[in-house]
Amino acid sequence: MARKEKESIGSAGADEGNITGVRTHGGRYVKYNLYGKFFELPAKYVPPIRPIGRGAYGLVCAAVDSETREEVAIKKIADAFDSLTNAKRTLREILLLRHMDHENIIAIKDIIRPPKKDTFNDIYIVSDLMDIDLYHVLRSDQPLNHDHSQRTFVPRERLCSSIKAYNRGSPDDASLGFLRSENAKRYVRQLPQCRKQKFSARFPNMSADALDLLEKMLIFDPHKRITVDEALSHPYLSSLHDINDEPVGPRPFSFDFEHPSYTVEHMKELIWREAVKFNPDPPEIDINLKYKMFCHCIVRYTYEIKLSIEIKNYNSKNRITGIQFKLIEDLRLRYERDAHTAPIFPPRQKT
Repeated sequence: MARKEKESIGSAGADEGNITGVRTHGGRYVKYNLYGKFFELPAKYVPPIRPIGRGAYGLVCAAVDSETREEVAIKKIADAFDSLTNAKRTLREILLLRHMDHENIIAIKDIIRPPKKDTFNDIYIVSDLMDIDLYHVLRSDQPLNHDHSQRTFVPRERLCSSIKAYNRGSPDDASLGFLRSENAKRYVRQLPQCRKQKFSARFPNMSADALDLLEKMLIFDPHKRITVDEALSHPYLSSLHDINDEPVGPRPFSFDFEHPSYTVEHMKELIWREAVKFNPDPPEIDINLKYKMFCHCIVRYTYEIKLSIEIKNYNSKNRITGIQFKLIEDLRLRYERDAHTAPIFPPRQKT
């Protein structure tokens, strides 16, 4: 069976236009082969399944959510828990995107819940499928001017502006948890000393307002750097700035998961909890309710037998009198009464 499954998946990956899969875990999941990599998705994500890109940390495919009939993008982060750095990076991405509830930032639609908690090592993040991302636009021959905008750029274009959703000031290294690492500070100190270059020389065609904003935003010292509010109010952005359309996050983002004592297992548990938020366990039926449902079935079955016997007797005489019809109706009403008043607990036996 394993060989047959493997052969089926392997042959499916050869033709990207007709990718099929093999059902796993009792049919709850389907395994596909994309670029020689396995994608194991819940059965609700159906073909056409096609690869749409790959990056340093994951492979992305497109699929259809059969429940909403919408096309989605599914990013697989393989071996997410091979190191603490990878696990923390994955959790950071999930938490940031969950926190940034904004129309111009891509939202997570689903974090696929792994079939088994104790053995999962891959993460699947589901989001809206966009037409194109900023990288491909910049690499194309499409001309761009200073006020050109395209709302379907993801993920790079949207993520770069995500900080405005939760921090209205200029962030320092105390608020950005990853900069507290001594390794990061050591890396910055080891960078070679270079003389500052004038942006006007590097970008001679930029407007004076654009150069001024760039200069103020790229000051290395966060205390001297322009704040987000000041940047939005800058003359260069005057045609886009609208204080009524610039929502502020209800609370700051929490970097608690960056605690130095947290291990890979901590990251795994936190990511599992995020997946469960999207895919909770089905509610347990109360034992009392189960018993009451059982009583209803017994009562219904008993009266259905009685009704069938009575009707059979009446049919044998080829006619139903008014009195006989009333008896049948009384049986039906008695069933409805008893079904709705069935005891929640069985009666105690007298000793």
